[in-house]
Amino acid sequence: MSDGVSTVHNAGGWVARWAQLRGDAPAVADEERRLDYRSLEERTARLAGWLRAEGVGEGDRVGLLLANRTAYLEAVFATARIGAISLPINTRLSRREVRFVLDDCTPSAILHEDTLGALVDADASPKLRIPMDEYEAGLSAAVPHPEVLPVSPDAPMMLMYTSGTTGQPKGALLPHRKTLFNSLNAQRYFGIGPGDRVLAIPPLFHSLGLLILSVPALYAGASLLLRRHFEPETVWPEIEREGVTYMGGVPTMYQRLRDLLPAPAPPSLRFLFTAGSTVPAELVRDYERRGLCLRQGYGQTETSILCCLDPADAARKAGSVGRPVFHGEVRCVALDALEEEPRDWRNVQPSETGEIVVRGPITMLGYWKRPVETAATLRGGRDGWLRTGDLATVDDQGFFTLVGRQRDMWISGGENVYPAEVETVFAEHPALREIAVVGVPDPQWGEVGRAFVVLEAGHALDPEALTAWGRERLAPFKLPERFVALDELPKTASGKVQKHLLPK
Repeated sequence: MSDGVSTVHNAGGWVARWAQLRGDAPAVADEERRLDYRSLEERTARLAGWLRAEGVGEGDRVGLLLANRTAYLEAVFATARIGAISLPINTRLSRREVRFVLDDCTPSAILHEDTLGALVDADASPKLRIPMDEYEAGLSAAVPHPEVLPVSPDAPMMLMYTSGTTGQPKGALLPHRKTLFNSLNAQRYFGIGPGDRVLAIPPLFHSLGLLILSVPALYAGASLLLRRHFEPETVWPEIEREGVTYMGGVPTMYQRLRDLLPAPAPPSLRFLFTAGSTVPAELVRDYERRGLCLRQGYGQTETSILCCLDPADAARKAGSVGRPVFHGEVRCVALDALEEEPRDWRNVQPSETGEIVVRGPITMLGYWKRPVETAATLRGGRDGWLRTGDLATVDDQGFFTLVGRQRDMWISGGENVYPAEVETVFAEHPALREIAVVGVPDPQWGEVGRAFVVLEAGHALDPEALTAWGRERLAPFKLPERFVALDELPKTASGKVQKHLLPK
């Protein structure tokens, strides 16, 4: 075929191949059902047929406003199979935020939890709405569509929205090649095989849950266990009962699990993986003393996994996020060189701070309908370098250590929060003249937001009213935990707020 178009590139065919090779092997389970690969393939083919019969086709977006359940993965592979684009939507968003996503990318269909239907406005609703209470009946009645559409490696497969540094979320458009090479990277670093049993608790609307844990496990023919909620007291017993070989989660999860860890540790576990924010070195050592390897990794929605620590280095290099993945070029570029053309960039010297950049098959195509932001992030176009905005140092052995974020973001319980988005919402409040939001350490969530405000004349600070205002417009994890009134915000001569001078 011309232009590299082939069914081999379409991730929607992976389940069908495993159904032929190991149809009776366990594939995915949630709280409601357990599916082997043959059953997963049948359900995926039926959903693909259902969507096609409703007119969903190549390039159309299919929204997923779902909890962690088998239908999520059925939808991801079914949409890929017919050339459509799956659209994971954060179930923690407010109605206003969901409306923005739907207006921005106009999906043709949406699958949603019954309890989340109210988040989808009637006048913004896609043509096809599939609530979960109608899913099983519709699936049973659908005519299977086993054919896999030939696609090019650059064909879009998924659209994942990230919080925006400019006050609006951006949709990262992810191609089939990225899904494949990210799965290959995960297979290489995790050693995934058909005998693995993987526990995925992080939500599938995030890259960690979907693209680092779940999809690579199914690519490798492993068995996947999905859980909708993090309930610390149930995790270790379930790992023991199910023979889980590895799991993934954000650092705050492992902090809560540490005190519940049984002795001896579950013997089936090969390792624990974490990403989303920096892991305290002492936490890694605590798990090592208890007989478990806690491995740190690093990535972004736009790239998925970029660095990972091997088991032998997990404790020795605690605090580092590891060395670059096998499939992809990852560099740390000196900050004073970034304004030059990429060909003139120089790598940092040991202990020098620089920005992480990446090139290769694991990068996004760009931001949906955001050419300016795309050009600023993908230097040199789709084949150029992607600027992550994350600052790091690299030691003489090639291990990366994160030291900050160019993009002024904080991470609360594994959720990225960008102050510009929060500030844009609160700037509309009539009592506020100015606002600046920063992330501050928090023992439970890792980081939370703190808002510094300048009040309009005649207004007094009312934290409860401000929180209520924000709750109607933002997801709960984005709400500042505290509001502090100041006479003025510290600024440069040009009027830019100097956040580092705000009181902590």
